Amino acid sequence: MEYEVVIGMETHVELDTHSKMFCACSARFFGAEPNTNVCPVCLGMPGALPVINKRAVEFAMMVGLALNCRIARHTFWERKSYWYPDLPKGYQISQYQYPLAYDGWLDVDVRDLSTGNWSEESVRRRIRIRRAHLEEDTGKLIHVGDKSYVDYNRSGVPLLEIVTEPDIRSADEAYAYLSTLQQIVRYLGVSTGDMEKGAMRCEPNMSLRPKGSDAFGVKVEIKNLNSLRAVREAIAYEIRRQTALLERGEAVQQVTMGWDENRGVTVVQREKESAHDYRYFPEPDLPPLEVDEAWLEQVRRRVPELALARQDRYRRDYGLSAYDAVQLTGDRAVAEWFEQVVAAEPSEGSDRRALAKAAANWIQTEIFRLMKAGGIPLAEIASIKPTPRQLAELIGLVDRQVININTARQVFEEMFATGADARQIVEAKGLAQVSDVDALRQVVSDVIAAHPNQVQQYLSGQEKVFGFLVGQAMKATQGKGNAQLINRLLREALKS
Repeated sequence: MEYEVVIGMETHVELDTHSKMFCACSARFFGAEPNTNVCPVCLGMPGALPVINKRAVEFAMMVGLALNCRIARHTFWERKSYWYPDLPKGYQISQYQYPLAYDGWLDVDVRDLSTGNWSEESVRRRIRIRRAHLEEDTGKLIHVGDKSYVDYNRSGVPLLEIVTEPDIRSADEAYAYLSTLQQIVRYLGVSTGDMEKGAMRCEPNMSLRPKGSDAFGVKVEIKNLNSLRAVREAIAYEIRRQTALLERGEAVQQVTMGWDENRGVTVVQREKESAHDYRYFPEPDLPPLEVDEAWLEQVRRRVPELALARQDRYRRDYGLSAYDAVQLTGDRAVAEWFEQVVAAEPSEGSDRRALAKAAANWIQTEIFRLMKAGGIPLAEIASIKPTPRQLAELIGLVDRQVININTARQVFEEMFATGADARQIVEAKGLAQVSDVDALRQVVSDVIAAHPNQVQQYLSGQEKVFGFLVGQAMKATQGKGNAQLINRLLREALKS
């Protein structure tokens, strides 16, 4: 029997605010000494009163808008009973009845750039978003031998919980959904989305059912996933495990599974889970949250054009391939740098589409290569020495055949190292392309005279020798010869 996987995803995103959700303690806890970013409020001391972090609310609204959600105009905070030592109050301040954002959707592209079978065809899936609500994060338990310690630095950090409908149908779709969500929170600047550091944590809830059936199978939850790769591999493994059980006629048990990264397998953490009685009730120490039209509109204006929309625009307006569009929009800083190149004045006789295609090639080859060699993250592309205008100028020099592409690469390396303009470097080093027909005709004549054997091989039908002869002509001009002109003159000379 053929089975279909049904997956719903719960994702927690730590919001990158300066202070915690309900107090003034620093929310930048990573690497800090344990229990140094704490106060009476986040430690749950009697009489301490919480205060809402406005920036966290706005960050949550931005994510909700980016996920095409409806934003609640009226909501309130609730206490959720929580009997674990990593929240000292004994409860978590959260939202339950009226989440801040709800009824949204996210389109994801399930193509895998790591494969060699890249397709230009759209492979998009729409995942519905049930809710996105604000709450506070817990502390961190550290187990050493038979003792357990708790660090409350993380306790109270703003947390956005995003819950999908059970619309995901494969491990690849789960990967695409989470990578798109991670990209969105980074584009918005509301979270680092760093799974390895716990800034984004997810729990897939999945089940198998016979293909074509509408009924849900037995739900299994997977925890301890700290990377996008781990999410894909854990789901793929769990699909295989459950399929094998069903094919043997055995029942799938409702359990919580953990992911063992080293062995590449899921392991049972807890047996059958029942619904918890969290005993929600309105938080008496916080006022209701009211969102008026003016505030919502102000937040809406801060939501940038997101990656998927940019990809569509780059393909439509600039004629870029789907692959190039995806590569350029992976990081918002790269996309904006690219657009500044395209916005520069095009050189005489060129156009925006030609400039965009050339810029896409330069960014993906030379700029990415030199940034990687220099240990510069893509998010810091604005810090490199060549400006977008300078790259546009270099592209113009190639376009007008002032220099050839090989010389342009040499020039760009110096631009990257010094920040000098391309024209300055070309003039100072005498790198302008040789396009004088008579001079190049003499170079071609000398090459033919110096290599009679290769000329004879070409004339006898060995076309590949032509490249060797072109190379010799380029060498004679110290790489500055007009390659197109050399090709034409060489073929004319060989024909005669």
